[in-house]
Amino acid sequence: MDKFNGLTAFVKTVDLGSFVAAGQVLGLSASAVGKAVARLEAQLGVRLLQRSTRRISLTEEGRLLHERGRRMLDDWHDTQSMLSESRQRPSGHLRLSAPIVSHHFLLPALPSFTQRYPEVDLDIDFNDRLVDLIDKNIDLAIRSGDLADSSLVSRPLAPYRMQLCAAPDYLQRNGTPRYVQDLKAHACIRFRYPNAGRLQVWPLSGLSPDEAPELKTVLVCNNMEAVLQATVDGLGISCMPDFLAKKALADGRLLPVLDAQTDGGGVFHLVWPSGRHLSPKVRVLIDHLRTFLTAQA
Repeated sequence: MDKFNGLTAFVKTVDLGSFVAAGQVLGLSASAVGKAVARLEAQLGVRLLQRSTRRISLTEEGRLLHERGRRMLDDWHDTQSMLSESRQRPSGHLRLSAPIVSHHFLLPALPSFTQRYPEVDLDIDFNDRLVDLIDKNIDLAIRSGDLADSSLVSRPLAPYRMQLCAAPDYLQRNGTPRYVQDLKAHACIRFRYPNAGRLQVWPLSGLSPDEAPELKTVLVCNNMEAVLQATVDGLGISCMPDFLAKKALADGRLLPVLDAQTDGGGVFHLVWPSGRHLSPKVRVLIDHLRTFLTAQA
């Protein structure tokens, strides 16, 4: 603990430029601050400050310790805040950004959350655009696909599988494909990623992109809900997440196509800015969603 007090005295002295100024902030005399820094130097076996009657300056070792010491103290203060907040009841406004299609698995998890944490007000923006979380003051986001942004912390939320589907009347009119190459003779409904602008590649097992059949595309949509509706209406065969197709498959509006020859999927992640420590309201929502969706898998 003595080293920690010495580090605090040292960092404050460097930041404020004198023992006197550091003492005023720390509630100590200038002499007590100077002695704390001297004890730290003795413990470390290096000189951190060059002292003169007019000013103090950093040695090379002091410059190194100041940079790292400030980060250590900041981390310690963040930890203290986090532990203090953990004793508080989660409350306040919580903004969540999520893909439009995610409402199929997200909304069923919310009644039990709001019952348990009635003082948390949820504000959900269902949007397929990649939102700048800091610029838009978003607390938490759900994202899928490549998470290349290193400024975000992520936690896996819900895995999903992609599957090919078609309406019964479409298959009755056009026949049911038995092999992947049979898709060449069928009308296909394709999804275009809103942000990247590229067409979704269908995950046909055992085939490289060069071997995949050329699909006869009759409709392209940048919204998965529209892909679902067009498929139910009998426009053709499409590829969609299993959670999106689940209800239509259960009630017979859709039938699986080439199920044994489809191999692909992904994972939704919860993400938040790496420099932001989690408030109680965000932490409990993360824990609740992960627990709820794991139980539903």
